[in-house]
Amino acid sequence: MTCFTEYKDLIQEGDLTLIWISRNNIRAVVMKAGENFNTRYGSFPHNDMIGKPYGSQIAIRTKGSNKFAFIHVLQPTPELWTLSLPHRTQIVYTPDSSYIIERMNCGPNARVIEAGTGSGSFSHAFARSAQKLFTYEFHQVRYEQALEEFKDHGILGDASKYGENVTITHRDVCENGFRIKQNDTTSFEFGEDEEIEAKINANVIFLDLPAPWDAIPNLNDVIASDEKVGLCCFSPCIEQVDKTLEALEKYGWTDVEMVEVQGKQYESRRQMVRTLDDALNRLKDIKSHKLEGVERRKRLLNETINESCGIDDGSVDDKRPSTGKTKFNPFGKGFRVKEGDKEFKWKDVTKVESEIKSHTSYLTFASKIVKKDRLA
Repeated sequence: MTCFTEYKDLIQEGDLTLIWISRNNIRAVVMKAGENFNTRYGSFPHNDMIGKPYGSQIAIRTKGSNKFAFIHVLQPTPELWTLSLPHRTQIVYTPDSSYIIERMNCGPNARVIEAGTGSGSFSHAFARSAQKLFTYEFHQVRYEQALEEFKDHGILGDASKYGENVTITHRDVCENGFRIKQNDTTSFEFGEDEEIEAKINANVIFLDLPAPWDAIPNLNDVIASDEKVGLCCFSPCIEQVDKTLEALEKYGWTDVEMVEVQGKQYESRRQMVRTLDDALNRLKDIKSHKLEGVERRKRLLNETINESCGIDDGSVDDKRPSTGKTKFNPFGKGFRVKEGDKEFKWKDVTKVESEIKSHTSYLTFASKIVKKDRLA
């Protein structure tokens, strides 16, 4: 069983887990009895995690203080893996990958071609959703790293078991195409009775290449001929999109559309309910402090004049009246109130980032039907 396609309740020894330290710090750790997970806050024993439910919060007392440090132990998902994986190349993040999978109807009957593999971010999402994934990587070192990673994660195989549905091939698809034959550098396993060439018959194509227009002519040999085939090209530059459009038109791809995905981060929080009485009380508080300030300045001026003239009329009191502290202000200033304090009324609101994050790449979609006739 692979943790990326199936779920379980308890953490077991040997499990690949993702330890959530903070939003920007997630670490992949294999559970081994007797070992520790070390952070700057202290060491978290694996024994304290094994046997606990996934999602558990693990706490330790920090060194030199009475405070506590916390981590959360999570089961891997493609989305969490995208946030924690070692970057070997630019990766496809969840806002793009989720849109691409939905847009191309990538489901249990999908046979997907992915080129290139890169850091394997999108490969894990395809492995969870598709029937079969054929992924290609031209760089020898990255191919070997991805191959070992897919083995460790239990997603490499020939779809004989649920979840083990990824085949990775070392290939420059722009020069040598997508066909997989015996003696190729690939994880595909040929049976004794099988033909010398793998049957790919893909209906979903994803090209994350510097020059996708060079790979598009090679797709005709490996795509399905009896159903609609969807294609997406992931290109950072608009000049790449322009050349890709020319190749798509030349080789019979239709329904072409370019999409740019941009997103904002939303955060839920509570905001204090403010009423008209709060505003009136605040105005009264400001006015009273203003009058106290005027009186204080007059008193100080009279004291200065009397002292310079040597006059002591007894009008100066030994105890000068002090200005009262500012009362609670629901509009931002005054003493602080902890969010959610039960003595006050609150409402749920959403905090959103002020700026939209820039895109990672342009997504060029197209489709193709090889055989447009229908047999009786």
